[in-house]
Formats: sequence, C-alpha cells, structure tokens
Amino acid sequence: MTARVWGVSALINAISDSLAARFPLCVVRGEISGFTRAASGHGYFTLKDENGGASLRCAIFRRALSQVDFTPSEGMLVEVRGNLSVYEARGELQMVAEGMQRAGAGALYEQFLRLKAKLEAEGLFEPSRKREISHFPRRVAVVTSLAAAALRDVLTTLRRRSPHVEVVVAPCSVQGVEAPAQIVSALAQVVLNHHAGMVIDTVIVCRGGGSLEDLWAFNDERVVRAIAQCPIPVISGVGHETDVTLVDFVADLRAPTPTAAAELVARAQGQAQGDLAAIATAMGQRMGQRLDGLAQRLDQAAMRLARPAQALRGHRHDLALLAQRMRGASHRRVGLAAQALPAWHARLVRAVSQQQSHAQHQVHALQNRLHALDPQRVLERGYAWLSDASGHAVTKASQAGVGATLDVVLADGRLQVQVSNRSIDAALSSAGEATAAD
Repeated sequence: MTARVWGVSALINAISDSLAARFPLCVVRGEISGFTRAASGHGYFTLKDENGGASLRCAIFRRALSQVDFTPSEGMLVEVRGNLSVYEARGELQMVAEGMQRAGAGALYEQFLRLKAKLEAEGLFEPSRKREISHFPRRVAVVTSLAAAALRDVLTTLRRRSPHVEVVVAPCSVQGVEAPAQIVSALAQVVLNHHAGMVIDTVIVCRGGGSLEDLWAFNDERVVRAIAQCPIPVISGVGHETDVTLVDFVADLRAPTPTAAAELVARAQGQAQGDLAAIATAMGQRMGQRLDGLAQRLDQAAMRLARPAQALRGHRHDLALLAQRMRGASHRRVGLAAQALPAWHARLVRAVSQQQSHAQHQVHALQNRLHALDPQRVLERGYAWLSDASGHAVTKASQAGVGATLDVVLADGRLQVQVSNRSIDAALSSAGEATAAD
C-alpha cells in the first residue's frame, strides 16, 4: 500500500487536533525555567520536571498572567493549568496556560485565606483591640522551640540590649502536626504563671523562616484564638520579613524577624541611659534657670529691705500725690455742684409755683361745687324744708294728716304751720309707689 503523504502544516494541525481531543484541559506540575515577560504583557517560560529529565515550553497570555497572585521566578515549583498544542512555526509541543499556582501551597493558601476572612469577620484583627507594648518590661516570656535558632537570636539580642530583663522560656514545637497544640499549651502555662505571681509584661511568639508548610502551625485557628485571648501583650516574630501568618494579624505587634521582636520588646539599656542623662541635663538646666530667677528676685527684695527710709520716702511721696489728687477731685466736684445749684434752685421754685397754682385751681373748683350743693341756695329759690314734730322730713302729702303741726324752714327763717286740708294727687301717688316698688 502506498503511504499517505502529509504536508507539514497539515500534519502539525492533525497532531494539534489529536492533542486537543486527547488532552482537552490538563494540569502539569514542574519547575519554572527561563521565565520572561514580553512587551505585550504575555509570559513565556519552560516547565521542567522536578528531576530535570524533561521540559515543556509554555506560554501564558497577559489576561491570565494578571490573575496570578505571585511573581513567577526561576526554580519555583508550580502547577500550570492549560491546553496542549503544537507551535506551528517550529513544530514544537507547547502548553498555553490559563492559570498558575504554587505547587503544594495552593490548597494551603486557599485555606489560609478562608480562615483569615473568618477571623477577620469576628473582629480578631481589629486595630482597636491592640494593646500597647511596655517599653520597660521586667520579665518577658518567649514561646518557641528550645532547639530553634530564633531562641538563640532573641536571647542574644536581649542580653546585649537589655541584660536587666528576665527571660522565661515556654518550650514547644514550632513545626509539624503536634505544634499547634503545644503552642497553645505553652501560652496557657505562661498565663498560669502570670496569674500565680510571676508577672510577665510581654510574650514573644517566634520561630525562623520557612515555607508555607513549615509555618503552618502559626496559621492554626487554635493558636490564633489562644493569642487573641491572652491577657498579656503578644509580639509576633515568626519567619522572615516576607513571611506572613495569621499570628501576625492577631498579635498586638508584628516584628519582621525574631531578632526584631527582641529589639521591639525592650529599649536598649544604653539608649535608655542616654535618655535619662538627657532628661537629667534638661532638668538641671531648668532648675538652674529657676534658681537664678529666684536669686534675682531675692536680691531685689534684699536691696529694698536694706534701705527702708528710701522705701518710706517713696510711700510718703505716693501718699502726698494721692492726697493732692483727692483734694483736686473734691474741689472739682464742689465747683461743679456750685455751678449746678442755681439751676436746681430755679427748677425747684418753678416746680413749687406750678404745684401751688394747681392746688389753688382745685380749691376753687371744690368751692364752686360746694356752693352749688348748699341747701341754703335751694331755699333761696323758693323751696322750703318740711319736718314733722319728731323732726322727720316730710316729702309727701300722705305723711301729714289734717291738723298735724309741721315745722317749715325757709330761706330767712322758720315757721310752724298746721295742716287744715290735705289733697293727694292719685297719679303722682301711684307713680311714687311704683318707683318705690322698683
């Protein structure tokens, strides 16, 4: 049989179709080699087997590369998700990556983010709950492994900077499955000693650097909650400066390294002594200035006391000036009062004259009213005043019977008359009785 003759492009396209059908989407684990980022933003690298026996060329486009949450670097172990194809220009197998994550750390990192979000929602990382670290502690507890280099770094730094600070070591494992429980137990023992009378000012939780798996004990929820509930301020000195654990978020203060934690826990003895010397110098200067000022005041008082006659002359002079000012003020007041006296006298005379004239007018008015109401004036107009023998006024004809004797008062004298006849007007009598009834 005659073999089929393929064109190069046709064969490469057929192989690409077969790869796409056989491996629609796959994940490849390997180490990055020769990673470069083009001006277009796309990334190109080679994925090598961990043993170095095989390699696969890879490309990741700008959009997918922008979603990678770390910077790919030489030798980094990663897991690449994508599609296999054949690069037509060279006929080489390649992988077009759609995603990338650190190998082995991807699941842990996702777990880290979920736990961080949960604890953050509970408020364990709030800045308001952070406590101030004492700058001059007497006793410090260090929670770490006895075999850790971090412990030696902390002890060396404290011995050099603050030899007066007492250090209490709470040993525990800082890596492995048993590490979280041991760290929690060590913290509990520190708190028990603190309440029992061994007062501890600050706790340092520390260990050296490592991978995410090595530091995972410090991302354990039990450890984070134990530090949050610790009544003593806690400094986290876990890993190197680029390492981040959940303990860093919950601790009252984060140090980039264990050595930095030891430097932050207490001020250097030499620096504290220098500060005290500067304060003492400043206090001495202020005290000297204060004493100089008081000495000057004392000298001035002594000079005044040394010449009492001069002081008395000064007081006499002041008194004389005050007396002269008082006499001048008195004369001025008397002069002003004398100038105002004629005006006040004239006003008084006018007021008295006006008041007298007004009173006279009132008297005349009252006299006229009294004269008008005088009964004698009524009698002079032809009227008479009648009264019976008992002296009661007689105002009606019905009050006097025939033969009754009446006393009549006229304008110029009195008469006694006897009633010989009586005539009563019925209409007037009825009107009078009606008026009386009303």
